[in-house]
Amino acid sequence: MATVSNSYAQPILRTTNLSTALQTVEQLLGIADLQNLEVDFEAIISSTHALASAQEVLPDAEWWTREDERDGSSAYGDDPSAHLPIVFRTTDTPLAVGPFLAAVADSPTTVRWDFNAWPEAPQIGLGRGGTRGAFVTLCANVRDLDLKEPAADHTVFVHVKQREAARAPWLAAQVGLQVIGDLVMAPD
Repeated sequence: MATVSNSYAQPILRTTNLSTALQTVEQLLGIADLQNLEVDFEAIISSTHALASAQEVLPDAEWWTREDERDGSSAYGDDPSAHLPIVFRTTDTPLAVGPFLAAVADSPTTVRWDFNAWPEAPQIGLGRGGTRGAFVTLCANVRDLDLKEPAADHTVFVHVKQREAARAPWLAAQVGLQVIGDLVMAPD
C-alpha cells in the first residue's frame, strides 16, 4: 500500500500475557474490513539464536544494523550475525505471526496488521476509516512503536487518521477496553 501520510496510534491494552494481546488483536480484526490485508514484522534482534529462528520463519526479511545501515545490511549481502543487534523487517501473511513471535522470543518486536478500513462509527459521526488510518499494532516486549523502550509486557495500539482521533476510544470500546495513553504519530 502506498504511504501517503502517517497514521496516529493510541494504546488500548498493556499486558504481560501475549495470548491476551493477540486475542485483542483478533477481536479488532474481526470488526475491520480486511481486504488487502498485509502484516508487517519488525524486531530488534540481538542474539544469534533469535536471528536463526527468525530467518527460518521469514527467510526473505531485510535487515540492517541498528546504528547505521552502512555498517551492515542485507542489501550488501553481509552476514547479519556479525552485526548484531540488527533491525529485522519484512511483510508476510498473518499465518507467520505466531511462529515469528515464538522465534524472536523476548526481542523488542512490532507486528502491524494493515488493512482496508475500520467500520463506520455513526455514534461518533464517523464513516468508514480508510487505509491510511486502518492498522493494529502489537508491540511485544517493547512499549513504543519505534522499538526504543524495551519492556516485560506487550501493548496493543489502534491506528486512526488524526482528524478521526475519536475513532480510537470507540474502537477500544468495541472490544471492551479503553484507551490507556496518548495519541501519537506512528512511524511509516
